[in-house]
This record gives sequence, structure tokens and C-alpha cells, in this order.
Amino acid sequence: MENSIYVGLSSQISLERRLDALAHNVANMSTPGFRATGMKFETMVSKAAEDSSFVSAGQSYIKTDAGPITQTGNPLDIAAKGDVWFSLQTPAGQVFTRDGRMQMTTTGELRSVKGYPILDAGGQPLVIDPNGGPPQISADGAVYQNKRQLGSIGLFTISPNAKLTYFDNSAVIPSITAQPTIDNPHAGVVQGAIEGSNVDAIGEMTRLMSVTRAFERVDALLRGNEGTFSEAIKTLGSKT
Repeated sequence: MENSIYVGLSSQISLERRLDALAHNVANMSTPGFRATGMKFETMVSKAAEDSSFVSAGQSYIKTDAGPITQTGNPLDIAAKGDVWFSLQTPAGQVFTRDGRMQMTTTGELRSVKGYPILDAGGQPLVIDPNGGPPQISADGAVYQNKRQLGSIGLFTISPNAKLTYFDNSAVIPSITAQPTIDNPHAGVVQGAIEGSNVDAIGEMTRLMSVTRAFERVDALLRGNEGTFSEAIKTLGSKT
């Protein structure tokens, strides 16, 4: 009976972590450039009871699949094409994002919607002429005003072996240093467009309801087992 309680508790811990990840995804399904959280689980056998299988608490990871690209017509909106990221300078250091919504300061500095400087391939902030009109951004990320190149949007590749952690929802910090992407025909920039979240809204909502029901079933089972265990103790105790 005790083993069944421990198995149920391990399941609840796993389900709770899955619920947290799903809720986070659903809350950000409309956030531009957001990368969804996935969970990996494995079954492990208890050393105390070889016939009982326990579920691990789960390991989270950030999915890097591309989201849908939507045309906006705004010259300060850009979307990344291919397996590359834009880079921002933040208090946490250099971070990487697929959210290409930019703003221009009064001094011509290009910044993210959260106010972080957009970086070029060398890790330097991008600055254009604040009085030069809307910039023209080519497919390779080069930034022009009045047919004169003023800089280039930095595109970076993150190793598939890197562990990613969130920064301000849409941005990530990799455990392995990202590398500038140069002369990659499969990577580039689309001006006047933004990339949406890669959350599968319908799928995540369905999974959220399914996991919620599973959590409730396990909770009911544990409560039933606890009641049975308590009754057994009372019964045995009255006979001593």
C-alpha cells in the first residue's frame, strides 16, 4: 500500500511540472518569438521495491521549432529566416531572441520592445540616422538608409547541444556560446514581418485539460488509499 502511495506521489510531481510548463506555454501563445517549453520524462525503478516503477519529476527544455511569420508592413519589424537568432544586450549579458520587433530611439539606436539594444554580428549596438527615414533591411540583414549601408543585423547560431534558459519570455540564454552566422544561404532576415510563438495552441490546450484530469484522478486515488490506510491502522490498533 505504501508503495502505491509513493508511485502516486511521483506521478503527481511529474504532472504538476507538466501543468506548469503547459500553463506557461498557453499564457505565451500570442507572444512574438516565444519558444515553448517541452518536458521529458522517464520511468525509474525504486531501489526499495524492484517491482514498483516511479516516474521522474521530468526535465524541461525549450523547443526551437520556428513559429509562423506574419507580414506587418512595419519597416522596423523583422523576422529571422532559418535556424538563427537575433541578439540583444541586456543586464544579463548577450541574449538571443526570435522577436524582431524593433524601436528607434531619438539618437537612432535600434532597440527591442523591452528597450534592449539590437546587436550586429560583432556584438555592437546598431545605430542609424534618426532623421534618415525608415531603414531598408536586405535579406542578409544589411541595414541601409538612402542607399547607404549603416550596419547589419547580427544573426547567430546556437548549438543544438546547448541548454537554453529563458530571459524575458521571448529571449534565451544558451549554455554554449552562440556563433555569428556568416554567408549562410539558408538563413536571413525578412523585413516588415514578425515571427509568432511556436506554441501549438490547440494541442497545448488539449494537453492542459488532459493533464489536469490525470492530476485529479491521481489525487482522488491517493486520498482513497490514505483513507484505507487510516482505517486499517484503526482496525489493527483496536485489536491490540
